[in-house]
Amino acid sequence: MTTSPDLDSRLYEIRVASHLDDRWAASFDGMSLVREPGGTTLLRGYLPDQSALHGLLARLRDAGVPLLSVGAASAQSAAEMRAAVHHRFGEPEVVAIETIQRPEPAPGELLIRVHATTVSAADHRARARDIPAGLLLPSSLVLGFVRPRRPVLGMDAAGVVVAVGPGETRVAVGGEVVAMLGSRFGGHAEYAIVDAAGAVAVKPPALSFEAAAALVFGGITARAYLRQADIRPGMRVLVNGASGAVGTAAVQLAHALGARVTGVTSARNRDLVLSLGAERVIDHEAEDLAAGAERYDVIVDCVGNAPLARVRDRLAPHGSLLLVAAGLRSLLSARRQARREEIRIVTGPGRLRSEDLAHVMGLAEAGRVRPVIDRIFPFEQIADAHHLVDTGRKRGSVVVAVDVIPA
Repeated sequence: MTTSPDLDSRLYEIRVASHLDDRWAASFDGMSLVREPGGTTLLRGYLPDQSALHGLLARLRDAGVPLLSVGAASAQSAAEMRAAVHHRFGEPEVVAIETIQRPEPAPGELLIRVHATTVSAADHRARARDIPAGLLLPSSLVLGFVRPRRPVLGMDAAGVVVAVGPGETRVAVGGEVVAMLGSRFGGHAEYAIVDAAGAVAVKPPALSFEAAAALVFGGITARAYLRQADIRPGMRVLVNGASGAVGTAAVQLAHALGARVTGVTSARNRDLVLSLGAERVIDHEAEDLAAGAERYDVIVDCVGNAPLARVRDRLAPHGSLLLVAAGLRSLLSARRQARREEIRIVTGPGRLRSEDLAHVMGLAEAGRVRPVIDRIFPFEQIADAHHLVDTGRKRGSVVVAVDVIPA
């Protein structure tokens, strides 16, 4: 196994009486920079030895930055990590920060130090066992029947590679990456295991870890579905649930392909969805998305309330219905009807690919896709992040900054 100094270094916290700007962050190798209320800044991260600590402190003093406190963080074992763990299904309060064993990468795997992740709708479903109708049995095979089989949730992560499994050469230690962990979960922790051959891509340097993490779950999911619809310039695309993580990404990705996009959301999110590239917005509280004469080449249902039986008349000949969220009955009936008619039904994302994630990151780097972040929570407040997701009214992604510790 190849490792970086992060695995054996000591964790330090340095607080200064100044709000340091982002130019400082680039010079603090391996340390996070958090500007706190009251004009102070917390530096937190791993340093290899006392000499490195003294060198950093000297640079701060030479720059005239007043030091408030310097000290080692909690004496956590090098083989341990903090993680958000749930030992039973239920409300957000079942999630708590615990110290658990840090995983080690096997052949074909990477270990990344997680800087940011999100609490997604999938995390809500897994934690609360809130499964679409008819899918409880197959979902329980993955999530658990009586108690969670995946106690650490988190389907995505943005961070730094700190170790690679034996023989792994595709990704180098020290690289900044984003990863979609999928049903393996594990992103709600200080360290996460990533399949090196899976959905992992380089993080664009211009994006913060929080911004990059906000694009992973929604971006790769939207890309995986839209890719199967073969969208071309001028096609008409309807995105139902256009203000969520997948919806905001679907609007932007379809727009980037040259499609004419209509978004379905609430009135309060109208301006947001228009700013992402939609030509028109349907307020679902005032208008039935299935009403009217307009036909669409592609309908993307990110909510689960637009089965084929409801929207068939809104699909153009040879159109595609992408069922991102749906119950078993809707999935089965749509497949049967699709065999009889000249329409395409997409009921799953297929294999999550690194090239899809890289495509999203490339568009973000070019400024053609932007992250939509509802709120950023510190790791210790991850239960509050779950509460926000549970409302069903989040805009874009709910991000958790794993390496931020509040004062």
